[in-house]
Amino acid sequence: MRAGAAALALAFWCGAAFADPTPARIRAEIDALLDRLQASGCQFERNGTWYGSADARAHLLDKLAYVERRSTLQSTEQFIELIGSSSSASGKPYRVKCGNAAPVESRQWLTRELSAVRRQ
Repeated sequence: MRAGAAALALAFWCGAAFADPTPARIRAEIDALLDRLQASGCQFERNGTWYGSADARAHLLDKLAYVERRSTLQSTEQFIELIGSSSSASGKPYRVKCGNAAPVESRQWLTRELSAVRRQ
């Protein structure tokens, strides 16, 4: 995690115990990203183990619920950076592998998909 992202994450995780809900527009984009991930059939690597797209979606939803109980996401990019990019336990980046393509970091995959969601 980059130094600026680490500082943001620390501030984010130390947020209020009773946070405001994620704004509806941002939550809709997050839900669209997670729907695209599940529908993709791609595999998702977390801490060295590959999972199916439905399991990946469930994991990210669990992580999102945890964060939403403590803080308010300010953007979909913040979701990607703090929730969808790396393990909060190990710090290892998540990766996505679709078909025979080489794996890419989930940050790259989710950012590309977010651009597609916003074009629709």
